Amino acid sequence: MRIGSITRDAVLKTIAEYDQLGRTEFLTKYGFAESLSYVLVYEGRWYDSKAIAGAAHQWDHGRALLPSEFSGGRDHAAAWLKQAGFTVKTVKNPDWARDEIILACQLVMANGWRGLDASDQRVVELSGLLQLMPIHAEADRNEKFRNPNGVARKTFDIATRHPEYRGKPTNGGALDVEVLNDFLAKPAEMTEVAQLIRQGIATGDLQDLAPDQEEELDDYSAPEGRLLMRRHRSRERNKALRKKKIAAVLRQGGRLACEACGFDFQEVYGERGNGYIECHHVVPLHEAGEGRTKLSDLALICANCHRMIHRRAPWPTPKELQALIETRRVSQSSIPGQQQITSGAEESGHLA
Repeated sequence: MRIGSITRDAVLKTIAEYDQLGRTEFLTKYGFAESLSYVLVYEGRWYDSKAIAGAAHQWDHGRALLPSEFSGGRDHAAAWLKQAGFTVKTVKNPDWARDEIILACQLVMANGWRGLDASDQRVVELSGLLQLMPIHAEADRNEKFRNPNGVARKTFDIATRHPEYRGKPTNGGALDVEVLNDFLAKPAEMTEVAQLIRQGIATGDLQDLAPDQEEELDDYSAPEGRLLMRRHRSRERNKALRKKKIAAVLRQGGRLACEACGFDFQEVYGERGNGYIECHHVVPLHEAGEGRTKLSDLALICANCHRMIHRRAPWPTPKELQALIETRRVSQSSIPGQQQITSGAEESGHLA
């Protein structure tokens, strides 16, 4: 039996049994609990997605799956049901992303660090904007996704975490406090970030950018949020700009070496490395608006240094990373026995 291989016909038979037995008896028969995250939606009715997926296996493979054999989330039950052509919806709306909290926090700051009511037109406007943001998939949203009531609650979550608030805070999260502290430390910069996000959504510029698989990594992030990071990465991966930058460097008699560590792909890999180097957009995200990217905005760096720059905010410039590397080299060379190890590592090549 291949777990997850269920047909549409098997699911329809299971739904019919669910309707016949009723929810409680069906769940008891197959040993499942009520779905807390995802539900199957069929002909206007909601069904416990994990229980349906597990029980459907009996029609295709001779036995139902046990609850312990798989998960009810997007990796198992939800994905299998979608593959069979069914609609799966989330029960609970996704947590607020940094981008969303940035917009809410900017609104709270503009309101004198006070929360706003759901009827406030500014909350209604923000609710509509959040529903347009391409961060959370439609399947992960329910009918109350970022509605005015939810947005108003978030403004109070932020306002009641302000250092000068003396009452009892509402149920906010650590990310609310983190973004709040960013606004308190650098209000002008964070306001500019919020305006860039708003502008990008209004123009459609940010909505057209596909998610970057690396944006989900905890050590590959930016305080400005995912959407501006996507635009940043899109500009870095622009093949035409990269070719122009490389051509400009070569015309000036330069070589394609990393501006941070000096690594030269051709020097190490020969013909295979000829002409290869990555581009890094050196303009901070909160300053990179809708204007055209100039060649002077780009730096040529190796893959390793590129990841080290993006790994943790605040991002160092290539020159700052170069200084860090040089300081590290001097420090290592002063330790007895380390000089030979360091030089041996350098001779062995650079992992890109």
